[in-house]
Amino acid sequence: MAPSSATSYGQVIEYIQDRIYLASYTHPPNAHTPFPYPTRPARSPAKRSARAQHGPAPTASSGPKVHPPVYFSIDKSLLYNAFHADFGPLHMGHLYRFAVQLHEVLGDPVNDNRGVVFWSNADSRSKMTPLLGNQTTAYCRPGRANAACVLACYMVIIQSWPPHLALAPIAQMDPPCMPFRDAGYSQADYGLTIQDVVYGVWKAKEENLCGLKGFSLEEYEKYERVDMGDFNWLTPSFLAFASPQHSPTAVIPPDSPQYAALPRSVSAVQRSALPQPFKNVLSHFSERNIGLVVRLNSELYSPSYFTALGIRHLDMIFDDGTCPPLRLVRNFVNLAHEMITLKKKGIAVHCKAGLGRTGCLIGAYLIYRHGFTANEIIAFMRFMRPGMVVGPQQHWLHLNQGTFREWWFEDSIKDKLAALMPSTPTRNSHKQRLASNGQTFTPPNGSQKRAALGEITHNEQQQAVSATTGVQDENLPAPTPGQPRKTSKAFGGRRAYIVGGENEPFVKPDTEIVSMSRITAGPESESEEEWALRMLARRASRSPASGKSDKRRAVSCTTTTTTTTTKWDPLAAEDDVEKVSLHVGATNGHARPKTPGSTKSGSGSIKMSKLRTSPSRRSTEGKTGVRKTSGRVGSAGSAARVKQ
Repeated sequence: MAPSSATSYGQVIEYIQDRIYLASYTHPPNAHTPFPYPTRPARSPAKRSARAQHGPAPTASSGPKVHPPVYFSIDKSLLYNAFHADFGPLHMGHLYRFAVQLHEVLGDPVNDNRGVVFWSNADSRSKMTPLLGNQTTAYCRPGRANAACVLACYMVIIQSWPPHLALAPIAQMDPPCMPFRDAGYSQADYGLTIQDVVYGVWKAKEENLCGLKGFSLEEYEKYERVDMGDFNWLTPSFLAFASPQHSPTAVIPPDSPQYAALPRSVSAVQRSALPQPFKNVLSHFSERNIGLVVRLNSELYSPSYFTALGIRHLDMIFDDGTCPPLRLVRNFVNLAHEMITLKKKGIAVHCKAGLGRTGCLIGAYLIYRHGFTANEIIAFMRFMRPGMVVGPQQHWLHLNQGTFREWWFEDSIKDKLAALMPSTPTRNSHKQRLASNGQTFTPPNGSQKRAALGEITHNEQQQAVSATTGVQDENLPAPTPGQPRKTSKAFGGRRAYIVGGENEPFVKPDTEIVSMSRITAGPESESEEEWALRMLARRASRSPASGKSDKRRAVSCTTTTTTTTTKWDPLAAEDDVEKVSLHVGATNGHARPKTPGSTKSGSGSIKMSKLRTSPSRRSTEGKTGVRKTSGRVGSAGSAARVKQ
């Protein structure tokens, strides 16, 4: 049976309901090819009633399932130019031509009520077909993998679908599509799936690196040819190209007669005797604002042709088929980032073929700057320039992708810290700005009223740090407003005395002896909390008879010496100070604390007791071996000694 009359069988997947279908057939489909429209599940009564409210359903004679579908394919029109055993993915030019064909089919009035079937050959892998009998270059038909991939990329780039929706119908393909391989001659050991290509294209679109806006199909297909320059724009800032070849290959010195003959304009380049591919490279680079050319292979041309046009040329040569050292990659990333962000110019990178070594460096920067994964960036670069990244270089990008992203994170942090760094401080203390609580704070960046930060006095902590680390005082941060500094001075602080001798380096964890004292000082050296506590102790120690006297006590303190088996709670100590109760005679019928022994009571006698209600204190009551001693509390009148 002839292939044209053979019955075609295959798999049909509905991509857009009742409109676009993705299919693969063993033979080209015709009018006799069975086309099973997908069956719909029965609707629930609620959905049928809701549908009835919006109007009657379309009749069977007007639906798309009544008319036979329209078939179209790109197997014979869009061919992949294979390097060896690679067969895809199709590149950006193929996607543009596919979109034009699809729009023509969908826009034809004859196909309004017909399903559109985009079909391909049923082989899992496309076939190698020479264009001419005596031609060495082989072209691949798209096949199932390329057909599904180009349709999904069309939905992502042109229709702005999210990648998971574009890939969902492809997941139904049985058997799954064969992964794409590299352009090398060795056995393939690294594969890329359709998902890698779709996500790479989507990521590039989100980062404004890829799109049909401003894309020139004529220019793309012209300059990708070897005889016209063999270069492609990967992103708006990166161009990959094959090495030009021309003699001489050394740098032309200024005193040489050839130096004066170097072309220094686009018109002079076109008039020169250079080969046509080299002319196209020089002219295009000059017109498209290329600022740096990086050569990764041995010298095959003189860099003076680029420098004469004002284009910087740099050699970063390493062996063909190998992976670059990370030190070289780091230098390239720094140069490229400066050229793109500061100088706003493009970068052209090439090795001998402009595929393997070129893809390593450009891919490393794109991972560094835009956060691609290794599979995504390899797939995207092959979508823009087929064959990029070969052999072990694929594994190298996969292994170092985390390092490149870490570089970006470190550089971002450094830039943020550099933006926050103050300018060189001065020591003009009269220009220092103060916060509401009298502490210093750093003025905003760019302020001309910046003063030194080291003018803060009584800061033993900063002095200790400076003595050990050599850090200057003015480089230390100012204290946080509202949070006083911790200091070992006696102004309103608590001292922890060491148990044992003078050489004991720390307080024992099971036993602590804490002496708590409050010394009244001037209002300039105490905080608001200390002043309130001092006033409370002052009122507690003043008798009614002494209310007429305005004499101020020099010291009003509460000393508590406690030996416990639990750690000292500073908050409980403050609660004890606040809970001192004053009892004058028998007042209001409140129960007085029981005290051993007898005390004299009278109109002028005062009884004071410390009510211990802190959980840390109550936890030790009733236990043996715990001694609690309350010292004498001084007052202006007669005082009673109270023991608990």
